[in-house]
Amino acid sequence: MFRGGLVFLEQIGVYDVVLPFLLTFTLVFALLEKTKILGVQKDPYSSDKTMHPKKNLNSMVAFVIAFFVIASSKLVELISKTVSQIFILILLAVMFMLVAGTFAKDEEFFLPPKLQKVFMWISFVVIILIFLNTIGWLESAYKFLSVHWSGQVVSSLILIVVIALFILIIASGNSTPKPKEKKDSED
Repeated sequence: MFRGGLVFLEQIGVYDVVLPFLLTFTLVFALLEKTKILGVQKDPYSSDKTMHPKKNLNSMVAFVIAFFVIASSKLVELISKTVSQIFILILLAVMFMLVAGTFAKDEEFFLPPKLQKVFMWISFVVIILIFLNTIGWLESAYKFLSVHWSGQVVSSLILIVVIALFILIIASGNSTPKPKEKKDSED
């Protein structure tokens, strides 16, 4: 009975129209509210002088953008694939945290700051790879590399990546040491 309900929701377009529309509208509206790109106004019903984003403009722009997105079947397919694959990454992250939490002390559930940064960068790279896979570039790059692996182009690309990583590692370090605080000793 529940499977029939899900099939019915799929037939009327909930997964292809409604959910991508709601996701796009929500994300664009939240971005416009946060950045206040379209301006601010004083709340007429409030006595304080705080300025708030123009909700009517933000909602209208988000509404129009969401309609443009669902009008393109390619964008809807891209959103569906990307969100489903990013959910798998989130699921893996939660499972990792559960396993790490079983071996940690109660007050130290979360990872140390250095491991948090490593985990964040790994997640970022995986999200980029998921997106590239969704739009088909990852498979094209793999085919190109498998055919031209010994070519000059691939070796040049590897050299550029190694140099970029080297520069990134050097630039991320502290170039100026912190001044030491002198303690005044009284005799």
